[in-house]
Amino acid sequence: MKQTGTYGLLILVMMIWGLNVVAVKYLVEHFPPVMMQSLRIGIAGLCAISILYFLKDLRKLTKKEWGLTALAAFFGQIGHHSMSAIGLVETTASNASLILGLIPLTTAIFAMIFLGDRLTKLRFTGILSGFTGVTFVVLNPAEGVAGISQGDMYVFIAMVSQVISFIIIKVATKMLSSRQLTGIMLLIGSAGLFLLSFFFEPGSLGKMSSTNQTVWIVFFSSAVIATGLGHIMYNAAIQKIGAGQTAVFNNFIPLFALIGSFFLLGEPIYLSQLIGFLFIVCGVLLGTGYIEQIWIDRKRKKTRANPVENTYYD
Repeated sequence: MKQTGTYGLLILVMMIWGLNVVAVKYLVEHFPPVMMQSLRIGIAGLCAISILYFLKDLRKLTKKEWGLTALAAFFGQIGHHSMSAIGLVETTASNASLILGLIPLTTAIFAMIFLGDRLTKLRFTGILSGFTGVTFVVLNPAEGVAGISQGDMYVFIAMVSQVISFIIIKVATKMLSSRQLTGIMLLIGSAGLFLLSFFFEPGSLGKMSSTNQTVWIVFFSSAVIATGLGHIMYNAAIQKIGAGQTAVFNNFIPLFALIGSFFLLGEPIYLSQLIGFLFIVCGVLLGTGYIEQIWIDRKRKKTRANPVENTYYD
């Protein structure tokens, strides 16, 4: 897949995940958060593995691959989804979006430290622009950002856990299919969250019931589309263009979450949030290296069209 196709796919995933923030916020109001995440992710994992089975894209893993997969699942599924679900119960959507908006910057820093990713001036500028855009998008001009709460801390831990998983995924996908890695991660994460729910939410399994059909439609849509297919596509992008560049697209999530909240929940959209969208677009174009690559390609074409003749004197 060409980079342009990868970028388009990532924007689609960000839209799905942005709407999924609204969906999860809706679901934690009806179900115990950790148990809900366990079952939701388990369904997503079963769907992903079933698809890979019919595509004949499954193989036996080595001990090293199992270790990396389990480690990625611990941080990316168990850590991220448990802490984000618990945090969403205790903090505002604006605060959670702002904290999760730190993912691109944090991932780029981690990738630079642990993976040796090259951080150019343009890409660094893009990361800062994207982060500035996230700030514009999530801040409510009427209220601002509330003080740090326990829920904020949970979401912060979820953000760091996700970033660590991205780095591990980048290493693991050098030897293992990103699709198979995703499916197994989801199943491991589901099992871990299921056990964790008995500690955080005793008796929560019996509370997973609702007579509201809309709740179950949102639940299964979130599981299959957002978590199952979304993670498969996202991890494939990490394998293609790297953890740092892929993570820049996470800046789109708060924007799509706000749009979804406007149409589905009736929440207002402010001018400052639209300004933030422009910063986000600039951040993605610069932070992914897209503009930089165009500039390099044009320079090469210009050099080929006007070659410099060198004269050598004895």
